[in-house]
Amino acid sequence: MIKFLQFSVIPKGHDLALLLLRVTFGSTMLVFHGLPKLQGWSRISAGFHDPLGIGSPVSLGFTIGAELVMAALIVLGLFTRFASLALVFTMGVAFFIVHEGNLSGENSGEMAFLYGMAFMVTLVAGGGRFSVDRKLGDT
Repeated sequence: MIKFLQFSVIPKGHDLALLLLRVTFGSTMLVFHGLPKLQGWSRISAGFHDPLGIGSPVSLGFTIGAELVMAALIVLGLFTRFASLALVFTMGVAFFIVHEGNLSGENSGEMAFLYGMAFMVTLVAGGGRFSVDRKLGDT
C-alpha cells in the first residue's frame, strides 16, 4: 500500500520535471500572452502600461520580446537561464508594478506571479538534460 502511495509507476527525474515545466509554461506564455500582444500591436500599443517610463510602444515591444521570443527559447531549452531572467524580470514588473503586488481581487497579478515563479525555477535549475543547452555543452 505504501509503495502505491509513492506513485512508483511514474518515473522520477528532475530532468523530466524541468522539461514539463519548460514546455508547459513556455508554450502557454508564448501562445496565450506573447502572440496575442503581437497580433494586437496596433490596437494596444498606445495604451499599453509604461511602468518604467520608456514609452508604451517600447514597453510593449520589450514585453512581446520576452513573452514570445524568450518563451520560445525556454520551450527549446536554448539559452534557458538568460531567457528565464528576461521573463522573471518581465513578470516581476507586471506583478509588482502593474498589478501592485495583488494576488487576488480586482487587478490581480496572480498569473504574473505564477509565471514568474515557474521561470525562477528554470533560472535557477537551467534547462535540464532534455534541452538544447545540454546538447551545446551547458550543464
